[in-house]
Amino acid sequence: MSKSQEPEPEAIFRSAEMTLVQLYIPTEIARETIYSLGSLGLVEFRDLNKKVNQFQRTFVDEIRKLDNVERQYRYFQSEMENKSIELQEVFLSDYKLQQKSILSTSSLDELSANAQILEDRITQLTEASESLLTRQMDLKQHQQVLIATDDYFNKSVAPDLIDMSETDQAEFLESGAVQSSNFITGVIPRSKVQLLQKILWRVLRGNLFLKTTEIEQKMFDVKSKTFVDKNSFVIFSHGEVILSRIRKICESLDADLYFVDPEASGRVTQKADINNKLTDVTTVLENTDRTLETELRALSADLDVWWKTVKLEKSVYSIMNLCYYDQGRKCLTAEGWIPTFDLKKVQNILIDISAKFSEPGSGSANESSFPMFMNIIETNRTPPTYHKVNKFTAAYQAMCDAYGVATYREVNAGLATIATFPFMFAIMFGDLGHGFLMFLAALTLVLNEKKIGTMKRDEIFDMAYTGRYIVLMMGAFSMYTGFLYNDVFSISMTWFKSGWAWPSSWKEGESIAGHQVGVYAFGLDPAWHGTENALLFSNSYKMKLSILMGFIHMSYSYVFSLVNALHFQSMVDIIGNFIPGLLFMQGIFGYLSICIIYKWCIDWIKIEKPAPSLLNMLINMFLAPGQIDEELYPYQSQVQVFLLLMALVCVPCLLLIKPLWFKHTHNK
Repeated sequence: MSKSQEPEPEAIFRSAEMTLVQLYIPTEIARETIYSLGSLGLVEFRDLNKKVNQFQRTFVDEIRKLDNVERQYRYFQSEMENKSIELQEVFLSDYKLQQKSILSTSSLDELSANAQILEDRITQLTEASESLLTRQMDLKQHQQVLIATDDYFNKSVAPDLIDMSETDQAEFLESGAVQSSNFITGVIPRSKVQLLQKILWRVLRGNLFLKTTEIEQKMFDVKSKTFVDKNSFVIFSHGEVILSRIRKICESLDADLYFVDPEASGRVTQKADINNKLTDVTTVLENTDRTLETELRALSADLDVWWKTVKLEKSVYSIMNLCYYDQGRKCLTAEGWIPTFDLKKVQNILIDISAKFSEPGSGSANESSFPMFMNIIETNRTPPTYHKVNKFTAAYQAMCDAYGVATYREVNAGLATIATFPFMFAIMFGDLGHGFLMFLAALTLVLNEKKIGTMKRDEIFDMAYTGRYIVLMMGAFSMYTGFLYNDVFSISMTWFKSGWAWPSSWKEGESIAGHQVGVYAFGLDPAWHGTENALLFSNSYKMKLSILMGFIHMSYSYVFSLVNALHFQSMVDIIGNFIPGLLFMQGIFGYLSICIIYKWCIDWIKIEKPAPSLLNMLINMFLAPGQIDEELYPYQSQVQVFLLLMALVCVPCLLLIKPLWFKHTHNK
């Protein structure tokens, strides 16, 4: 870096300083300019047409056309999914390398026209395929009905009679209904067979024969457009009126009725005719499906690139709709926020675009210059918050922004989260073995991030890849706390010499008590593992450690409010918020934290006193001020009463000082 080049300021502790600018862009090069500024990623445009309805803005027709193209692309994608054809996705990084400049208007119109041609073509093939499939299923169902009916007649066996005695069956057979044409045949979904039987029994009072046969092959259902299980049926009954009722009942249950010749010779002719038609329809259907699949496979290679291009164009026109369009001057007026340090970059982009379209043969309507102007606007509006992040800090910042974005120039909590979040996780997770596995998994993602970044990832894996640096830090911190807890896959290890010694001899069944002979070098002594009071000791230790960590976390976080107040020169926030809030927090939680550390520092066995309960101490501090059951230190009663009174005084200060100040300044 040369000496004359100014180093870029950081924008992670505080958001970057922003400047409001006004741009005057000739209409002829507006799309190219907006695209270039968008690719730079440094401009947040303001809406200058807030009072204008979205459907009445200048470029709404272009957006509608692109919306229609997106609808067509969604239709193509749904047809690909129906044919189990995978869309060949292009990653954004690869797309940016391919798409270095915006499409010309003629190319965009050609893309829209091609989408319409493809939609017409695929719609025609899809409708033809569905029509042929319906016809094929209709012929197959008719074929199955013929086979079942012919098989029934050839066996010369009367159909099943629903709930009728043998005498009634004989009388019905002697009536000649089986030999006549008084029967109905068809196909019905298998799930509705029992319902059909019940309805016919109640309506006709059992005056019928019903024979059903399961069809092994699933049949295409036109309504649901899925393949379902169906049964063929034959129904015998008397009279045309009754048969008419049966037809209506069957049709109401989505049954398909077919004519079957009562004569055997006629059925043979029907079979031959249907078989020929089925062969022809199947051949045409296979050719149609093959053509449709070929078209869709050819589309799958380019559809994602086209889709991203259309989305990009649509976003460009959406930004152009935020600008004020001067029809007389053929000029777009735009306003936007830009990081102050990057004003020069934006200015250079505008100069480059203006120079590009001033060159002969640039393709513009004429070869005259298209000057663009950028003016800095002085304003008292609150600028947007812009934090500069990199691949390491991006995930932490996104996590913080999910809870709330800091206002302009406030201290950014995302910076501190880089250390505190993994460490707080490690306090809970602490295990050297599991932390090492987590660290290795994250390290694999980090070392192969370029390769994995170009791969297709599902939602879960993409989440892990995006937060790979968070997982890496969590694994590293978990290894440290696991070493501190002396936990390796939940097993204690003897890294150093134990600080406890056991008696040389004992009797069976006798409770063994160890004695301390030193201090374990680092972390938790493995001698505690397996003892009767191990859980009591470790839980108490970890709970108090968590209180201390939480107190430290709250304290340094609360100091950020002081840093913000000093930066914005807001004395009322210091007096009305920070000071009373700090005294309230330190008077209660700070006092408890000091007592925890003090209790740890005293050898209660040596002084022959029982260790007082800090939980009871804190409860009695509020419920019984001045009453001390077990004294922790001299003058404890007076100190706790003073801290309690101080906390009570801070409450009205927190509630009243700032609102009263605002009321005073507002009235003034």
